[in-house]
Amino acid sequence: MKKSKLIILLLFITLLSAFVIFDVQEYLNLAALKSQQDYFSELKHENAFLITLSFFIGYILITALSLPGAAILTLAAGAIFGLYQGLLIASFASSIGATLAFLASRYLFKEAVQAKFSNQLKAFNKGIEKDGAFYLFTLRLVPAFPFFVINLLMGLTPIKTKTYYLVSQIGMLAGTAVFVNAGTQLAKIDSLSGILSFDLFLSFALLGVLPIAAKKTIEAIKARNAFSHFKKPKHYDYNLVAIGAGAGGLVSTYIGAAVKAKVALIEKHKMGGDCLNTGCVPSKALIRSAHAAQEVKDADTLGISTQGLEVDFNKVFEGIDNVIKQVEPHDSVERYEGLGVECISGAATLLSPYEIEVDGKIITTKNIVIATGARPFIPNIKGLDKINYHTSDTIWSIRENPGRLIVLGGGPIGSELTQSFNRLGAKVTQIERGPRILPREDEDASLWVSNKFLHEGVNLLTNHEAVEVIIENGEQILICQTGDNTIKVVFDNLLIAVGRTPNTSGLGLEKLGIETQANGALVVDDFLRTNIPNIYGVGDVIGAYQFTHTAAHQAWFAAVNALFGSLKKFAVDYRVIPWATFTDPEVARVGVSEDEANANSIPYELVKFDLEELDRAIADRHTDGFVKVLTVPGKDKILGVTIVGNQAGDLIAEYVQAMKYGLGLNKVLGTIHIYPTMAEANKYAAGEWKRAHIPEKIMKWLKRFHNWRRG
Repeated sequence: MKKSKLIILLLFITLLSAFVIFDVQEYLNLAALKSQQDYFSELKHENAFLITLSFFIGYILITALSLPGAAILTLAAGAIFGLYQGLLIASFASSIGATLAFLASRYLFKEAVQAKFSNQLKAFNKGIEKDGAFYLFTLRLVPAFPFFVINLLMGLTPIKTKTYYLVSQIGMLAGTAVFVNAGTQLAKIDSLSGILSFDLFLSFALLGVLPIAAKKTIEAIKARNAFSHFKKPKHYDYNLVAIGAGAGGLVSTYIGAAVKAKVALIEKHKMGGDCLNTGCVPSKALIRSAHAAQEVKDADTLGISTQGLEVDFNKVFEGIDNVIKQVEPHDSVERYEGLGVECISGAATLLSPYEIEVDGKIITTKNIVIATGARPFIPNIKGLDKINYHTSDTIWSIRENPGRLIVLGGGPIGSELTQSFNRLGAKVTQIERGPRILPREDEDASLWVSNKFLHEGVNLLTNHEAVEVIIENGEQILICQTGDNTIKVVFDNLLIAVGRTPNTSGLGLEKLGIETQANGALVVDDFLRTNIPNIYGVGDVIGAYQFTHTAAHQAWFAAVNALFGSLKKFAVDYRVIPWATFTDPEVARVGVSEDEANANSIPYELVKFDLEELDRAIADRHTDGFVKVLTVPGKDKILGVTIVGNQAGDLIAEYVQAMKYGLGLNKVLGTIHIYPTMAEANKYAAGEWKRAHIPEKIMKWLKRFHNWRRG
């Protein structure tokens, strides 16, 4: 550390020590202010300049050092100097002190923090450079965080010092005025009846109302800025229009129709979105066929002889098509129009926050929900354009064994399809550029799945990056880099499953100035609003938690906020979001994982129950996996759960409900579970926690008690 920085730190420590040693805090409370009011008033009368200057400097020091007492000093300014002079003193002293604290934080810590967290802070710094002044103004006007915290944290950002001072001066003025005014009224309290005076009551009422009024003012300013370039229609065709008929669009319009709003749903392709047509539904139907094939292969372990396995890919995929057709009515135009949703077929383009063009026709609406989903991401691999490759959207058109199949990607989609096609007879090579598949899950969970893949004959290549596709002697070859080595993998078909890209292009977002992330995902706030507050985003198009059930969850918040937000808004609740990967064994999770807890220094205790100890798992010959629960140290409160094993996606539901409603492991343990079922694993995991928290001293006394009872 530089010598100058060390000196500043030592000075700060010295002043802080003096503050504690001389018990300055004792004088910075309402009782002390009231008892010493006459004394300070006399001093001010005798030497107004000296007292004013001393108060001003003291206020600056308290604020600059981030010490407690600024609020009391603001009240004191009103009590001693009156409203106007007190406001002048407190306003400038607080702004100067805040700026000094800001500069000290910047000088001491900014360089180190920005260097250590440069990648994580890129987007934040960009946002501060663009809207830092307005953001700071909001924080100053609406005191959601202590001002000393704002001073210290803003010092670590790129905001300019001049901007910081001026915005602080203006932003804190209203709050300072309310506190100074309250101080003038406190000065007038001479008896208990004075406490109930109208002026004092009004001052404290203003203190309570200010944050609400400021928040409403900020929202009004932002809304006016967002809508300033657009003409508002005199009449709207709809209360709400959703673009995209996946889970997000279906649920948001269903809710709107249920509360008798006039709603429309626009879809340019098929109702049901990816989940019904190319995602959840067909993939689970494929997994079912693959599971049946594997059961035949393993039948001899159950004492059943088979004459071999034949897979008819045409019938497998015809069966998948039939499953889709059976589910289609749930998401059909007929059903939703019967519910009161007007379904419009065509491509939508936003012309304004109120106007949408669909195939040449313009409709108007008060609110818009963008639920356009995502599409498979295609990596930039040299030579890829020379071949016909598959994605998770197009693979469903095949009607024969894909032969030597490369699955590029080790996430949930890639892993589910890898195992399914391998079980159905394809020769599958799964390639993942990272060190393991399912990288979002704990390493022990990933290991169970990868070991199962290897046991079943999958050629699993981790730490391999695809760099080029070539055609050599009539064979298609994928060249991969692994460390310093290059390998060639021959293939007949290539399936790309390396992630998904939000569908935001072609909607007209750029014209309206709607903000998106680097990957195209919509930027939304806690209420799912974009920077144009009557346009909302839900589902895969906003990037976070790309699951059908999460899109439906978000859709409720978006619809309610859009239709009733002027009365009451609800922030979307992400506290308990479960998900599952439907490999064999399945991997399900809710809450914090062990790896995440370690990475974020979250304290936890861990209990683990292996399914090889569960009677039903033994009977079913499905003993792979475990139930792992993270809890708050010393308590049964659940932080997160990972389940690996047969039916893990179903088993996790008990823990999802427990976390949602604040039920701990004692409640899970005290619930009767049917024997023999897989669900008992949840109870036994809770039992492991209970066993680890047995009070040893009480057990020793109980042992003595029972020994005594035996004589």
